[in-house]
Amino acid sequence: MIPVSSPSTFIEPRDVDYADFPASTLVSEGMQVLYADLKPEHGTAILGVEYARKDGLPLHLQILLPPMDRESTAVFPLVVFVQGSAWFEQDLGQSLPPLAHFARRGYVVAIVEYRPSPVAPFPAQIRDTGTAIRFLRRKASDFHIDPNRIVLWGDSSGGHTTVLTCLTDGDPFFSDEPVDEEPLNIRCFIDYYGPTDISRMNEEPSIQNHIEPESPEGMLIGGANVLDHPNLVAPTVAMNHISPTPRRRPLLIVHGNKDRLVPFGQSVLLHDALRNAGQPVTFFQLKGADHGGPSFWKEEILSIVDHFIRVNI
Repeated sequence: MIPVSSPSTFIEPRDVDYADFPASTLVSEGMQVLYADLKPEHGTAILGVEYARKDGLPLHLQILLPPMDRESTAVFPLVVFVQGSAWFEQDLGQSLPPLAHFARRGYVVAIVEYRPSPVAPFPAQIRDTGTAIRFLRRKASDFHIDPNRIVLWGDSSGGHTTVLTCLTDGDPFFSDEPVDEEPLNIRCFIDYYGPTDISRMNEEPSIQNHIEPESPEGMLIGGANVLDHPNLVAPTVAMNHISPTPRRRPLLIVHGNKDRLVPFGQSVLLHDALRNAGQPVTFFQLKGADHGGPSFWKEEILSIVDHFIRVNI
């Protein structure tokens, strides 16, 4: 056995600020020296934050912080993102990499988990999103959030959830919390290729049946045929919640004109209705884009989203 030598000196540990901590003066033959750039380039991911339990299910947030020093007390606008999933169980990591990249622009991003439609049909997804936003507002100081600058963004069924959450804000039917005590305080919202009228989705070419009880749209309303149950469909239709007053928050819509799952005309319906009601809306057709994919996460498109947010918060 090799004997363990005792150290010649022992320095008592002290809690010292970085500026006062001594740099090592030790050298080694052949050692090369680089100079550290201390400016943070990447943020931090806080995964699996439980914000509620409903129907026996824990519901989580995946929270992305922008680059900052560990000791920073800075606060940032909050982007709440609703991941699309045809209203079924979400893959919460699907958009996490591009959203982490987006967070580097100076945002806290929180990806919302909602109850899937086989567990809880409409409007559970709207209610869950509101619960998540209220949780984040209450915990704003824990996550460097400015609670007065909140943006809601979603894609596909998450876009539908985003639009309905904003258009029904203030209606107690769409909330699990008292709306007069805990307002959502959303400043603007972004809809990536979301459905807007599930009864009209097969009026355009699609690779999917949107009518049958087992379709995503049928499951959204509890496993019913969409055309046979207009009373169940009506509350899910975004245009049914639009009126000239009160003036709503600005909306940005981005949709591909070769979308095989959610026809492009769904966004046309929403855009036309908002314009006719005098509501603020900006609409981009992404020519050649399918249902999601890399084209929606290119720097050019993210810069449009970034500019839209900064103008409206």
